[in-house]
Amino acid sequence: MSEAVIAPRERMIHVGQGEHHVSDAEGVVMTTILGSCIAACIRDPGLGLGGMNHFLLPEGDGGMNEDEARRYGVNAMEILINSLLRAGARRDRLEAKLFGGGAMFDRLRNIGAENAAFAKRFLSAEGIPVVGGDTGGTLARRIRYRPTTGQAMQRLLTDADPSVFTAERKLATPPPAPSGDLELF
Repeated sequence: MSEAVIAPRERMIHVGQGEHHVSDAEGVVMTTILGSCIAACIRDPGLGLGGMNHFLLPEGDGGMNEDEARRYGVNAMEILINSLLRAGARRDRLEAKLFGGGAMFDRLRNIGAENAAFAKRFLSAEGIPVVGGDTGGTLARRIRYRPTTGQAMQRLLTDADPSVFTAERKLATPPPAPSGDLELF
């Protein structure tokens, strides 16, 4: 009689815009699809504890509710780091991988580049080294991240469904030019 050791089943957790997830469970794989958005994968390798966030823009203009605020990098990064620390991570051991930040739209504003630059500045200011990842380019990407090991896999998507990036496209579209009409109060 022979015995086979079967690896535990993977538990896939999708991290959408404005969301984050933290885990130290074996078999957990966090996934997301990115265009100009950024996903930060941050972990404490000493604990095998890690997490992923997914943000749409670097900073908001204030006056938003909690759910809206999570879509902005300045909040999403703090929330992820604080969640890791509450779960027992040590700040001095944290390391990060960054993905996304693509130039997805032919517009004047390159939101993807702004997002990537923000994430790198933020992590540098927090003293968290970026040890891997891939930002920029013109293609969408699917990310799979194993928080216990830090292994990340990226697949570039040449045929991504454009409806996935509707929210990003709205933000990349400049406001209409003034029409010359004047409204008096």
